[in-house]
Amino acid sequence: MNIHEYQGKEILKGFGVAIQEGIVADTADKAVEAAKELQKKTGTGWFVVKSQIHAGGRGKGKIVGTEQRGVALAKSVEDVKTISTNILGHSLVTAQTTDKGKLVRKVLIAQDVYYPGETPTKEYYISVLLNRAKGRNIIMYSTEGGMNIEEVAEKTPHLIFKEEIDPKVGLQAFQCRKIAYNLGLEGEALKNMVKFVAALYKAYESIDASLFEINPVLKTSDNKIIAVDAKVSLDNNALFRHPDYAALRDESEEDPTEVEAGKHSLNYVKLDGNVGCMVNGAGLAMATMDIIKLAGGDPANFLDVGGTANAARVEQAFRIILKDEHVKAILVNIFGGIVRCDRVAQGIVDAYRNMGTIHVPIIVRLQGTNATEAKKIIDDSGLKVFSAIQLQEAADLVKKVLQ
Repeated sequence: MNIHEYQGKEILKGFGVAIQEGIVADTADKAVEAAKELQKKTGTGWFVVKSQIHAGGRGKGKIVGTEQRGVALAKSVEDVKTISTNILGHSLVTAQTTDKGKLVRKVLIAQDVYYPGETPTKEYYISVLLNRAKGRNIIMYSTEGGMNIEEVAEKTPHLIFKEEIDPKVGLQAFQCRKIAYNLGLEGEALKNMVKFVAALYKAYESIDASLFEINPVLKTSDNKIIAVDAKVSLDNNALFRHPDYAALRDESEEDPTEVEAGKHSLNYVKLDGNVGCMVNGAGLAMATMDIIKLAGGDPANFLDVGGTANAARVEQAFRIILKDEHVKAILVNIFGGIVRCDRVAQGIVDAYRNMGTIHVPIIVRLQGTNATEAKKIIDDSGLKVFSAIQLQEAADLVKKVLQ
């Protein structure tokens, strides 16, 4: 589960990670109030107005139809109001959004941390994530902060460092110092970076995160180390342990169809194809999408109805698939292990009749317990449903109905 920058920063702050202070607002007037409050709290004279959407590249992104950036510097409270007015309620297009962009509902008014001082400011990149190949957490970091890290990895891979964490002993103090040394720090800045990395990793483990990405981590002109941005992703499977974090979910940032599917315990991911898929089991779903491709189609979704594919769940799955206007056919591929195929078949027939006319062909492949009886139920239903037992037979039917 992704959360907003301002939410991620508050979590980090709770674990002792130094952050760029800020206050969130959902109107231009509240943004002005936030700026005034921030000015009293931190003494900042300039402010950074930051769009809050679940997408990276906000600083380079633009509000649709304007030259307004998604992140902008305000040199006065009046500028805060102008910039917030230009951003709030408008769509922001970045490299990680569609051409339509994402609607900005909130802005973060943050303190200016690039103030002049004894030493130059410097931006770094630090992330914490799981190396699935080795089953170990790693800290990935670079001196090239503030940039697209994929571009840095492609053009200058020697500037990407990785520190692997042994799960038996956790992050060690010498590793924190090694990271600070590799970033070229010394003196007070080095000490502050050691503290920053240790606190960051503690937060990562404590909240069951799947990703921390801090870009940039800033060394200020007075040698403080702070998180200027924060991309935080939480492990959905661990949210039952953190109900307070689960409450941070912003459904308006997610695909509405996927949100609706989740409410019905359906695992759904929208894709760009023309053949809807309804399957029980993630592995079978992947195989089904492969067979659709081989048959000349393109999967329109990943949809796993789970092991209890009753009539109500099947009907809801059909309704969700058919919300996609690009769907030209639906392939139902169920393996009857825990659930009997004849019960699934009856559920499909009942769902079809409850929904009225469905204007796209449906191919149903049921295999496993009572598969023969299930095929008979489908064939005798009198509905526009094609039945199959073998997967290749189902693929051939997909190809036929798409022609």
